[in-house]
Amino acid sequence: MARISLVEETDHPELAELIKRIVAGRRGGLINVYKLLLHSPPLAETWLEHVNAVRWKTQLEGRLREIVIIRIAILNRIDYVIQQHVPALALADGVSLQECEALRDWQASNFFNEKERAVLAYTDAITRDVAVPDAVFARVSGHFNERELVELTVLIGTYNMHNRVMLALGIDLEEQGR
Repeated sequence: MARISLVEETDHPELAELIKRIVAGRRGGLINVYKLLLHSPPLAETWLEHVNAVRWKTQLEGRLREIVIIRIAILNRIDYVIQQHVPALALADGVSLQECEALRDWQASNFFNEKERAVLAYTDAITRDVAVPDAVFARVSGHFNERELVELTVLIGTYNMHNRVMLALGIDLEEQGR
């Protein structure tokens, strides 16, 4: 249950321009995370810019991004993010529903290639322990250049922050059909 009320766009005409930018940046919808963040317009604005940069302005492939985002949400038990990404965003980036489910226990699955397994081990280390063992970093760094390693690490850090904010504030799931 939400600990913070959601800002409804019709109740805050002073936020109309920012809401318009958020809706445009979110492909047409004002989702609950932004309704929550709009309590602090500067944070809502920078959140949108940062998340859009992490998701759309990097050299990481969409499939890899979705695998990371969904795995982090599974580890952190954030149904909100899982609902936002599965099935629509995952499928659009080439992650099947079976693969989404397999992310719960990726090590026991046969779905993911060597690069994806290295990324999942790296994601798990950052999410669970923060400190990354040298062997895990060596394995993942064999698949990426330095720019991509920075982008991957910031993606993981961003979605861990994202998840923690949602968990602490008890964000409600979106209504179905929205």
